[in-house]
Amino acid sequence: MQRKSILVLGATGGLGGAVAATFLAHGWRVRALTRHRNPVVGLPPDLAGIEWVNGDAMNPADVCRAARDASGQAVDCIFHGLNPPNYQRWRELALPMLAHSVEAARQTGARLLFPGNVYNYGPDAGVWLDEAASQHPLTRKGQVRVEMEAMLQAGGQEGLRAIVVRAGDFFGRSGPSTWFSRVMVKPGRPVRKVLLPAEPQMGHAWAYLPDLAETFYQLALREAQLPAFDTFHFGGHWTPASIELVESIRRVTGREHIRAARAPWRLIAWLSPWVGLMREIQEMRYLWRTPMRLNNRKLVQLLGHEPHTPLDDAIRQALVDQGCLPASTDPQPDQFRDERPLLR
Repeated sequence: MQRKSILVLGATGGLGGAVAATFLAHGWRVRALTRHRNPVVGLPPDLAGIEWVNGDAMNPADVCRAARDASGQAVDCIFHGLNPPNYQRWRELALPMLAHSVEAARQTGARLLFPGNVYNYGPDAGVWLDEAASQHPLTRKGQVRVEMEAMLQAGGQEGLRAIVVRAGDFFGRSGPSTWFSRVMVKPGRPVRKVLLPAEPQMGHAWAYLPDLAETFYQLALREAQLPAFDTFHFGGHWTPASIELVESIRRVTGREHIRAARAPWRLIAWLSPWVGLMREIQEMRYLWRTPMRLNNRKLVQLLGHEPHTPLDDAIRQALVDQGCLPASTDPQPDQFRDERPLLR
């Protein structure tokens, strides 16, 4: 029997890398598009089996070419894990890149897998969100996200088959563009403090990337049972109070005196007029002031369960991935005692 195959766009990123590693581990052939001559340098060992194709996701011909092997055999699925770098140029880059993936999927008959998020929703959507929750985004990025999903849904009338999985904030692996890795902890260093974007008692939804990647794999196995366009919510890790994430970090590191501090929102707001990244981060602040929990009932009804790593295990591996903790499973000594008051 011929091995199933997938084209992963964004394989060097956090979620794209997790998806590529998961499908490889399950025996699929994994192709990936890259602009780099030697993309394997610095990549984790679990991505060693990727078949790299040189090309640019902004070039539709390159994406279509990558969706077939040298013999012309089309991939079974295309995972679109591409995002504009540094939260910027969303309309300029995100929409055309997705359009190119749509065209490749339509030409090959591959099922397109697309990771969504909560950007689609404004505070009026409520706290417990199912797939039919109203979408009134407050931000430019949220509006672009709504348009991207609308593109996929409309494509269903023209031969496209697509699945959207919406999830909370990413953590895990070594993706650089996540709140966990960019703001909350400093990669490559032992954790001394954690910056909390939300108030300590504010609930927040998190998605551990290996669990989310396994969810995409399980959906890919069942994609023939699904309609041309379908959406699912991934529950992930819901922390009723954001401080619970800090408490998990304290437990897995063995450093009970790790300090929790509030993110410098005033500084971010002050820098926003001059620094593009700060402006984009400031725009998304409402998501840290409004609890939004994703209802995964539909996903569980289809799969029977949602892939789920216990929080402490997920946090431990995330810190290992970030170079903040050795690969040993034993908690580390509390070497960085800080007697300043803890934020609890």
